[in-house]
Amino acid sequence: MRYFFYIFCFVHANFVSAQDIHFSQTAQTPLLINPASTGVFDGWQRAFVNQRSQWLGSTTQFMTTNFAADASLYRRERGNKSYLGIGGIFNSDVGGDGRFGTQSGAVTLSGILPLGHGSTLSAGLQGGFGSRKGDISKLSFESQWNSTPYAFDPTINSGEVSNLNSFSYLDAGAGIYYVLDGGKSSFFRNNEFKFQLGAAVYHVNQPTLKFTNGSDDQLHRKYVFHSGIVKDIEGSRYSIDASIVQFIQGGHYQTILGTLVRYRFTDGTKLTGFSQNAYFGFGLYMRVKDAIIPSVIVDYKGFKFGVSYDVTVSALRRAYGGGSLEFSLSYSNLFKGVHKDAK
Repeated sequence: MRYFFYIFCFVHANFVSAQDIHFSQTAQTPLLINPASTGVFDGWQRAFVNQRSQWLGSTTQFMTTNFAADASLYRRERGNKSYLGIGGIFNSDVGGDGRFGTQSGAVTLSGILPLGHGSTLSAGLQGGFGSRKGDISKLSFESQWNSTPYAFDPTINSGEVSNLNSFSYLDAGAGIYYVLDGGKSSFFRNNEFKFQLGAAVYHVNQPTLKFTNGSDDQLHRKYVFHSGIVKDIEGSRYSIDASIVQFIQGGHYQTILGTLVRYRFTDGTKLTGFSQNAYFGFGLYMRVKDAIIPSVIVDYKGFKFGVSYDVTVSALRRAYGGGSLEFSLSYSNLFKGVHKDAK
């Protein structure tokens, strides 16, 4: 039955070939969620690394890695003057026995307008590139089985196209993002509250993908709608962190929603206008009709580490009963900027 699994992996890779990579820890991939989130955070600079290993324990692996960084420009500690955000992102996604791979990178620029009372509105643009490649010769097919004796023989020509095209393309995206930070508003200072709402579109130019000679596929536009809320439980060290993200790309829909319960184990002071609280969070997310996702996160002195595990509950479980393990690590510089206006 092993070769059936190989074929399934190849077919699965081609079925989603015009779709994007994804991570379950959406809060730890802001530039993948919305270009307008660039530069909108507590601090001056921040960096992310994410690693996702799918179908753990199987003979075929799918590995996705994300690196991202962004910073605020011409931002001041106090005042409501507008400023800029700039960032960059790089992704690598390789999976299946055919080593079907996608690499992409982009630069993001955002304009950020403080509205007063802790409210901020931003708009962002993202431009970059992508490339894809694979090797069908690494796969096994039913035609490579001998009739007598009935056994698999890798020396038999499968009759399939020997390889996939390697190709590159340009890409573009845009978004808008609103944040109400109660820690910076006189209305909520005694009861921490944060609300986020955004919308974005990726692959505005709908790049053409040429996987094989004579065939053209298209990278459909991806629409993202997201919202989140963080609310202190009054009189305690606990808070609730709930979020929902909706992806729409071509005929595919994906919804990730859930809640973390956060416990504040260190009460920090305000440095450069930013909170230094440290917390431990645990909770459960769900990718609707696909997986449930237990998650744990620790935030301490600007470092944030997260781990989650996708437990597959959809029909994909018939191909393999395992899940997907995901790690994230980010750091936000909360103390000073690297440019003269961050004073």
